[in-house]
Amino acid sequence: MAWTVTLNRKVDKALAGLPAIVQKHLFRLVYEIELLGPVRGNWANYGKLDDRRHHCHLKKGKPTYVAVWTEDKQSITVEVIYVGTHENAPY
Repeated sequence: MAWTVTLNRKVDKALAGLPAIVQKHLFRLVYEIELLGPVRGNWANYGKLDDRRHHCHLKKGKPTYVAVWTEDKQSITVEVIYVGTHENAPY
């Protein structure tokens, strides 16, 4: 079962300002979610924030970059709602 992954408008705008390695990791994460679903326990510091939201670290160190995404099981969709530094993450 393939999932449809979209990037929130803010994430789409922020992509150009992210380091290349963070962009690379984000696209790999999106690819994995499309193939395997939103639960990504193989990513660093992965965790479920509630029943619909998930997060993981894309790059450790200073600053640490994270991704946050929401899932909709009924429509089999995922939306990446945040990519950026850990300090500004919405959780």
